[in-house]
Amino acid sequence: MAPRSSRHAGRLRSSLTRMTFVLIGIGWTAALGQGKIPAPAPTATTDEIVQKMVEHNRDRENRLRYYTSRRRYHLEYHGFPSSVGATMEVQMDYDAPSKNFRVLSESGSRALVNHVLKKLLKSEQEAASNQRDNTLTPANYNFALLEATIDSGRRLFVLRVEPKEARKFLYRGKIWVDAEDFAVVRIEATPAQNPSFWIRDTQIQHLYSKNGDFWLPRQNTSVTKVRMGGTATLTIDYESYEFQRAANQSPASPDQALMQ
Repeated sequence: MAPRSSRHAGRLRSSLTRMTFVLIGIGWTAALGQGKIPAPAPTATTDEIVQKMVEHNRDRENRLRYYTSRRRYHLEYHGFPSSVGATMEVQMDYDAPSKNFRVLSESGSRALVNHVLKKLLKSEQEAASNQRDNTLTPANYNFALLEATIDSGRRLFVLRVEPKEARKFLYRGKIWVDAEDFAVVRIEATPAQNPSFWIRDTQIQHLYSKNGDFWLPRQNTSVTKVRMGGTATLTIDYESYEFQRAANQSPASPDQALMQ
């Protein structure tokens, strides 16, 4: 028969073990109740993730030759000398490699529509015409893997991106890459090059969602601080993606956006 001290020590160990499992269970329950689960460890290196991301983007570029979408641009400015806003509804036709825009409706400040929103359309056309210098590739960026995480049930890799040159259409910040499709699903960044002396800071968030076989923009939000103390918030919502050209449909003229 085991000594009393040994039996007591065994019961104590057993009680501590049960208590540990209970605490672990409580911790998991609390985490699940808050929608949080432990982040998985990365299963790929930075180079492997970037290579697969580049391959995914190249495959999408080769397969996605045409699509249309509706966009809603909404801009609000609050600050000196007053608060103003503007909204523009746009039809976008992508006919590889060009993008053409047709303004469907405008409302709000004419100055914001003509001098900000329509200039955004011209800038996007300019960027589309020179994709090689603007794409998310090792030629334009340095990458560093930060972590792996889970969002909405999908496993994602989070990478820091730094532009190799401070060019107009590049940015610095973080990207989230889907671990299954190796598509970019989220970007949080600042422009690599300040577009104007009057702008003090711009924070950008791009969100993407899967439409059929392709990950395409869902919403872009940019918050810009102006040196005079104002804040401008631009939101672009993307919807109504169509991948088939309608019968007798011809591409929109690049100048149509300016003629509306």
